[in-house]
Amino acid sequence: MQFLQKLGFFCIHASVLLLLVSPLVSSSQEHTKGASSRKDNNIHEQMSHKLLFEITLHGFLLSASMGFLMPLGILAIRMSHREECGRRLRILFYVHGLSELFSVLLATAGAVMSFRNFNNSFNNKHQRVGVGLYGLIWLQALIGFVRPQRGSKGRSVWFSVHWILGTAVSLLGILNIYTGLQAYHEKTSKGIKLWTIIFTAEFCFIAFFYLFQDKWVYIRKQGVILGSEPVRPTIDQVVLPPEKQKELLTESC
Repeated sequence: MQFLQKLGFFCIHASVLLLLVSPLVSSSQEHTKGASSRKDNNIHEQMSHKLLFEITLHGFLLSASMGFLMPLGILAIRMSHREECGRRLRILFYVHGLSELFSVLLATAGAVMSFRNFNNSFNNKHQRVGVGLYGLIWLQALIGFVRPQRGSKGRSVWFSVHWILGTAVSLLGILNIYTGLQAYHEKTSKGIKLWTIIFTAEFCFIAFFYLFQDKWVYIRKQGVILGSEPVRPTIDQVVLPPEKQKELLTESC
């Protein structure tokens, strides 16, 4: 009988002790789970910030490459067509070469970032166009390095291929900037209206300036009265020795 009483008292004390301890244990477990979930959220938030920075840097590199440096090189070589020889022609040629070289380097850095850090499932237009664009950029650079001399047989073919490929790369690059802005908006839910307006205004100015090069000489001549402009004799009108004519024909700027 005493044993049963002692067993009953022990059960009662044990129950009371469990009732007192269980809230403390549960609160400790909840605190641990809350700390763990907050830690996971912090890690996820840090990864999101890192990914957002990488996406922004990728967009900056490609927009600087395809949206500024490459059109600058095209404008420089376009302006050189009005120059025959001299220091100005060399400066425009070097501006063209250096701007296109830096454009290729920035595009390559952006391509490396996209292949290493992004999900390259190629399920959207921006990624598919971008892969083809990377290949065309490097092909255009290699064609530029194997430029034949003026007067050679393959010069006209090289010029046609270089011009067509450069035009295609420029148009695809501009198109991919807009598709990249749309992909950025879908990925981050951030507004892209301001950047779209800025790039559109820039491309319209570049296109206007590019087309304006052909009309500038014609516009300047509109103010010249016919007959007042001195007539300069051409090479065909000047009688030169055969050796001198051969030198003029083979000489290039």
